[in-house]
Amino acid sequence: MSDAAPQMVLALSGGVGGAKLSLGLSQVLPPERLHILVNTGDDFQHMGLHISPDIDTHIYTLSGRSNRAQGWGLEGETWQTMAALEELGGETWFRLGDRDMATHLWRTRELAAGRGLNETTAELAARLGVACAIHPMTEDSVRTTVHTPEGDLPFQHYFVRHQCEPAVTGFNFDGISAARPNRRVAALLQNGEVGRIVVCPSNPFVSIDPILQVPGLWLALRDSAAPVSLVSPIVAGAALKGPTAKMMQELDLPVTALGVAEHFSARYPGLVDHFVIDAADATLATEIEALGMQPVVTTTVMKSLEDRENLARFILGLGEGAS
Repeated sequence: MSDAAPQMVLALSGGVGGAKLSLGLSQVLPPERLHILVNTGDDFQHMGLHISPDIDTHIYTLSGRSNRAQGWGLEGETWQTMAALEELGGETWFRLGDRDMATHLWRTRELAAGRGLNETTAELAARLGVACAIHPMTEDSVRTTVHTPEGDLPFQHYFVRHQCEPAVTGFNFDGISAARPNRRVAALLQNGEVGRIVVCPSNPFVSIDPILQVPGLWLALRDSAAPVSLVSPIVAGAALKGPTAKMMQELDLPVTALGVAEHFSARYPGLVDHFVIDAADATLATEIEALGMQPVVTTTVMKSLEDRENLARFILGLGEGAS
């Protein structure tokens, strides 16, 4: 590998928490060095439209268009289409704003014309002003199903329609066994072009597991020369966003950063080099180290753009000068 060739940074991400750190990385890295691999297990068909919630959250966040208060959707969104649909007795449980609707209409048309999700995602991101590369985890159909005592629920029905209320007993990623890793990301790993891998603070079960369970991917990440740094989505026994803590409790896992570390250690042994925890969880460092991960303590709560950038810089500096 040429010393002159700058190493790529590959981030694995999903959801609002992942998008926050992805934004921080995009602010401190040249855009040509950052590749973000995004969960597509949340994708689904709704009213004839192909919707990619995690991809859109990342594109809207990195383009500066997202609704900062809620972390998803578009700032200044209007809802006339939903109001008209409600008058007609249509389904309105999944709220699509008027401008957001344009994204789904455009993507659905392009996919129907035979273009792949990777190509359409790249063009959509570029048209909305995102300079770095955003990739779907696969171009194949993978759909997350949530197991509950009342029966199985497609992820968006669990997450949005039922507001995460049903107890969780497990998950399935329909289609995962036949899914192929994103071609561009697979090539970067195979060619040794990735110098650092960052697992963003996303839900371990429904954001990161679908990515890592694409056949061959987690082993390719583990076997690459790049160090893998994972940021815990649990701080002081709570999730900063989303149902991670609730899911962990229902799955009889300790709702701690250590519980997250145990999950990744059991499922993906040898994958994580640095396990990044907040200062509030510093007392867990010894137990995390016993799992074969190097615990690293810093401030992981990202309330501002400066927080996002600071965490990104901290992670990118891990291990520098050690060799």
